[in-house]
Amino acid sequence: MITVFYDGKCGLCSREIGYYMKISPPKTFIWRDIANEPQHLKKINVSQSDALRRLHVSDQAGTIYIGIDAFIDIWKKLPRWRLLALICAIPGVRSILSLLYNKFADWKFSRSAHCQMSI
Repeated sequence: MITVFYDGKCGLCSREIGYYMKISPPKTFIWRDIANEPQHLKKINVSQSDALRRLHVSDQAGTIYIGIDAFIDIWKKLPRWRLLALICAIPGVRSILSLLYNKFADWKFSRSAHCQMSI
């Protein structure tokens, strides 16, 4: 199973993760709302601040994926999203998406009161 560590206090994040929850095959993901339950981050040794700034995913082998790589890992397991995962994993595409995601994530983090309290 893949563990997804997401910001449950972010409306956009919660809607997106909620959608993934609805369409995901059973027993594929463990969903961890780290805004409300940060203790789950201890097992992957990531601070709440870092996890609120960027989406984190941990696979069965314990490999941690962050940001766009986390999304790609999720999408690989979702019906009808696998093609998007393959396209986004292409090196040039991945680099551009990573840059855009990081800019957006930093902007969202800087404007979210609950994120600022985690610093």
